[in-house]
Amino acid sequence: MENRQGFLDSEPLREADEDAASEVNLSNSVLTEEEREEIQQELAKLEEEISTLKQVLSSKEKQHAELRQKLGITPLSEFRNNFSRGWQDMQSSVAFKKTSETLSTAGQKTSAAFSTFGSAITRKFGDMRNSPSFKSFEEKVENTVSTIKTKVGGSGPGGSFEEVLSSAANASSQDTPSNNLTDVSEGPC
Repeated sequence: MENRQGFLDSEPLREADEDAASEVNLSNSVLTEEEREEIQQELAKLEEEISTLKQVLSSKEKQHAELRQKLGITPLSEFRNNFSRGWQDMQSSVAFKKTSETLSTAGQKTSAAFSTFGSAITRKFGDMRNSPSFKSFEEKVENTVSTIKTKVGGSGPGGSFEEVLSSAANASSQDTPSNNLTDVSEGPC
């Protein structure tokens, strides 16, 4: 019990304790010839086991490579699998989902803005078409087309602006590169 209490003492070591400790260390480091031989035999045995294990490991690694080759597992296929697995992991991550949602919301808002912009443009064109200056322009075009039709040989009323544009579009789509101005009287006007 007294020895145990010595371990628990918080007093610093004295010179006598240090001397006792150094004697113990010296007695442990001095080996007898028998102990030395035993240790050398154990060391030789360990070195032999290590060598055997290295040979077994080399054999197992070779077998491993052959089996992978038979299965068609190449470094490239492994890379693809790892990349695919990493991509799936990334897609399931919270950060990716939040980014995806944010981009989706931004896309929806952008689409809505373009839709509003398109509606505004359509409305402006409608307003412009109903304006007095456009009506005046439309009447002038209709009169000009009617005059051209009658001079070229066509007959009948000039029609509305849409009809004139439609007939002009049909005539130009049916024209071939060899047609010229004299062929217009034969065309579908």
